[in-house]
Amino acid sequence: MKVAVFSAKPYDREYLSQVHAARYSHTNMDNSHAQHSQLPRTELVFHDFPLSVETVPLAVGATAVCVFVNDTLNVPVLKALHQEGVRAILLRCAGYNNVDLEEAERLGFFVANVPSYSPEAVAEFAIALIQTLNRKTHRAYNRVREGNFNLDGLLGRTLHGKTVGIIGTGKIGISLARILQGFGCKLIAYDPYPADAFKPYGEYASLDELLPQCDFVSLHCPLTDQTKHIINEKTLAKMKKNAMLVNTSRGGLIDTKAVIDALKSHQLGGLALDVYEGESALFYQDHSGHIIQDDEIMRLTTFHNVIICGHQAFFTEEALTEIAESTLKNLEDFIRRVPCKNSLVAKGHLIVRRDSVPVRI
Repeated sequence: MKVAVFSAKPYDREYLSQVHAARYSHTNMDNSHAQHSQLPRTELVFHDFPLSVETVPLAVGATAVCVFVNDTLNVPVLKALHQEGVRAILLRCAGYNNVDLEEAERLGFFVANVPSYSPEAVAEFAIALIQTLNRKTHRAYNRVREGNFNLDGLLGRTLHGKTVGIIGTGKIGISLARILQGFGCKLIAYDPYPADAFKPYGEYASLDELLPQCDFVSLHCPLTDQTKHIINEKTLAKMKKNAMLVNTSRGGLIDTKAVIDALKSHQLGGLALDVYEGESALFYQDHSGHIIQDDEIMRLTTFHNVIICGHQAFFTEEALTEIAESTLKNLEDFIRRVPCKNSLVAKGHLIVRRDSVPVRI
């Protein structure tokens, strides 16, 4: 079985190959690997290019494709993949807003994601952004390299005793709450589906109640029709003046133009982004030798109180290992025709061969 891996970076090749070799080795016959050795041989074929209508031909001969956050899986791409004989879509990420799940369901695709991988990695990175933005360590670093040890302009705020709003209390939001409790922060959360796991750390409130109280607001919710631009002109106006906003979740949660206006008017005190609504055309590539045409992200880079990173919150050794293991476990479920706990389609489509019909379990 051939698996076409799109948007493959050197670290994707390294971790997927390592885990694949361990799970599917036909020469390793100890008890921990015996069941994997019985699986048909699988071949991972890596492609640097993102998946799109133009790159679908790279999946010729593949039974499955393995994709990332900025790969395109809309109706035209899904139809083209199906025509080429692809029957499984393996997302090596948690987000799936780039997949037309209704069309995938209609075509009978097996679709599975990696719903959770080292939530602490993202939560810890959110803390790094909060403290970098707040204590201006990035600016201090650049000053000192030029021999400037002046402290003017580097004044921050003590995190202890401040109120932090967490929008979204899934595993990452809970991990962040656990860390912030150690800083001595007061925590308020908003989530349409409250989690008991958050109760030891803080209290829930409506979004309208949360925003005016918080010195820092951190986003940790998925991108859906309901959450798209949850941070917009109206919600920004409700935020506590000079509050700081952090987004390590999905770029589309923020209306970029509204945030720029809030920064210019000094309503928003700072912004830290690890994701960006237009990131698919920019992130994970080197554009240093080109003129970037995205005026909004370039405008954001001109603010001294804005930090932008390239979607790296997940990027730890532990997370990459978990992503590879979970992705290949999803592949194994597909091959074995067993229920996949990470399936994203109704009841799960479990297909064994490229010429087989969908089996619902």
